[in-house]
Amino acid sequence: MDGVDPAIAGRDQLPSLREGFEIINAKTTNWCVVPWATEAWATVVHPELTPADALAKLNEELVYLLRLDEPDAGAAWRERGAQLQAVVGRLTELRFDALRYEGPGTDLTVGLLPTSRFAGGGSTNIDGVRSISNLPTEEVFTAPDPQRADGVVSATKPLDVSGTLVRGLRVRFEAGRVVEIEAESGANALRARCAKDEGASRLGELALVDREGRIGKSGITYFNTLLDENAASHFALGGAYATSVDEQDRGRINNSVIHIDFMIGSDDVAVTGLHADGSEVPVLRGGSWQI
Repeated sequence: MDGVDPAIAGRDQLPSLREGFEIINAKTTNWCVVPWATEAWATVVHPELTPADALAKLNEELVYLLRLDEPDAGAAWRERGAQLQAVVGRLTELRFDALRYEGPGTDLTVGLLPTSRFAGGGSTNIDGVRSISNLPTEEVFTAPDPQRADGVVSATKPLDVSGTLVRGLRVRFEAGRVVEIEAESGANALRARCAKDEGASRLGELALVDREGRIGKSGITYFNTLLDENAASHFALGGAYATSVDEQDRGRINNSVIHIDFMIGSDDVAVTGLHADGSEVPVLRGGSWQI
């Protein structure tokens, strides 16, 4: 999107149908998103190399990140999925009322719904078939209360919005809604996307990522949301996954045609679980689980 007005580019979501989220939430269809290396992308990730060498390097990295270097990649993903499922069970069991994020440029509290439950490491569709929808995946996630987010959060990695790179992102929330978006570059693209519909300026997902995943350990920014979001804890503006709550809260989750993940986690960002009675439980410190 070089040379295209970011405010205009941000209004175009590229190929997308509103029905996509309905199908995902109904769990009727198995689906999977995977990264595929191209020369243009590779030169962004490794600008110091020739295009051919950059492509070879990126392909090599994807083999590692996708666990294709393992004797049995499927078994390796089932093992990682089981690890994530253990964290999912503990977080759901703790029944937090909210999560607080504190770090450089970040002081934000996000409320959860009464039946918010965490997911990650794969899911089972209505026919009992288990699958992992995003590869690679290192996250556990849930749907927050779209009416309860207050404070400011700073992105820890660049964000791609319709081909526009947003750097140095800082977002301020009041009563769940985005009221200010600032960035070193590309802010207009995200502002345009957040004006897409009523739910576009509210949170539909919060995801936690520890420091044990392969992407985070690589220390590389891939300028690709699928990879970068699994390197660090993140939020998503827009539509929520209905499977993250019980039936009685389905009408309260955020609805939007957009779903934009932006990374806010690092070893310097502390995540604390808050109970309604005021008690607190450390969740992530230095990128490691405390639960």
